[in-house]
Amino acid sequence: MTTVTSGSITPADEANLERAVVLAWEARDRGDHPFGALLVTADGAVLEALNSVVTGADPTGHAETNLVRLAGKLERAVLAGSTLYTSTEPCAMCSGAIYWSGIGRVVFALSEQELARMVAEEEGIPPLSLPAFEVFARGGRPIRLDGPVPLPSAVAVHQGFWT
Repeated sequence: MTTVTSGSITPADEANLERAVVLAWEARDRGDHPFGALLVTADGAVLEALNSVVTGADPTGHAETNLVRLAGKLERAVLAGSTLYTSTEPCAMCSGAIYWSGIGRVVFALSEQELARMVAEEEGIPPLSLPAFEVFARGGRPIRLDGPVPLPSAVAVHQGFWT
């Protein structure tokens, strides 16, 4: 059911991904993990979220799950026509939250594999290697997944953070 595409990234998509990276820098600057996400509805409304794992003392405080919580107030039809942009491919937990929310499209910059090359472990725990595509493929509704989109800024926000 998941449609994975590449090469269909528009200039607006790139601009929204760059905004997600700016949000990731904001999260990093305040002491959280460097991840940011935003949701753009079909009519152009925007919701934004940062990672809050450290400052919120919440291991589920990933940017995407925080964004899904904000977006939960929107109607399902609005979510189905919305795009979630994220600085880094959603983890398995976030992919599950996105699936259950009804969001119709996800666009990400840095891939899970690229992130795993930079993060051997976090507080003694190795990364969970389960790409968003595999999580979405187990569901019964279509989600369009576009990425990775090669943005140098999406790599830069992680450099020096995890060591």
